[in-house]
Amino acid sequence: MHRLRGLPCATPPLAFAFRMLHGQPPLQITVSGLKFEFKSWFDGGGGISHTDDEYRWVEVEDPKIMITTWSHDPSSRLKMFVKELKLVFPNSQRLNQGNYEMKQLLDACRANSVTDFIVVHEHRGQPNAIIISHLPYGPTAYFNVSDVVMRHDIPDIGPMSEQYTHLVFHNMKTPLGQRVMNILKYLFPVPKEDSKRVITFANHDDFISYRHHTYKKGEAGKGIELKEVGPRFQLRLYDLKLGTIDQADAADTEWAYRPYMNTTKKRRFLSDDDGWKA
Repeated sequence: MHRLRGLPCATPPLAFAFRMLHGQPPLQITVSGLKFEFKSWFDGGGGISHTDDEYRWVEVEDPKIMITTWSHDPSSRLKMFVKELKLVFPNSQRLNQGNYEMKQLLDACRANSVTDFIVVHEHRGQPNAIIISHLPYGPTAYFNVSDVVMRHDIPDIGPMSEQYTHLVFHNMKTPLGQRVMNILKYLFPVPKEDSKRVITFANHDDFISYRHHTYKKGEAGKGIELKEVGPRFQLRLYDLKLGTIDQADAADTEWAYRPYMNTTKKRRFLSDDDGWKA
């Protein structure tokens, strides 16, 4: 039994130092006969401390968001989708990438105190991916996008309110689910209590359904009437990195969806529960 700072330790000091330098916890530490086993954050043990939380100052100021496309020459449908995303996120601006490189855009955003950088991908004119990169240091979340329905494709669409929106998050219960919820939640400023605008992110089997409504009291003050204002789409997380989008090759991967996970049909990552069950 070896000692480290007065504590009995089952790992020799040299091995302890080697493991800590390489980001690995000691194999076993015993204090007064108690054993502390180190577990990874996503296995339910430990956690990211407050000092490591990239979002700890987000409510001091409203978010400032920049939205652009990965393509230098986006299709008309992708341009329309980006315009609708600009209406979804308050305090956001749409940016044409033009001939600039991604790193140049990110450097300009950092210099102008932009808090989040959103990039939209397309495949054959259909939006198919969204990247959300929190500035200045990350994290960056990569989502597949499916089942996109634009505002003009929804019948009897209501007007788009510019009020700050209330948020509803459903069935995001695991540590990874909470992490994704924070990434999405902090794209929106704090609304006033009388705001009549609601955005819902509902998770079912790791597919996050996005819906956008306004509401009002029903006739004679009974009940609530919802009016969808669009757009509609589904998100599915496939990668989560600790750095920003321009550091993707060097940044540590916090979580990634791997091909072998396709066989785990009953395994869910954002929540252990079925999102549709009461």
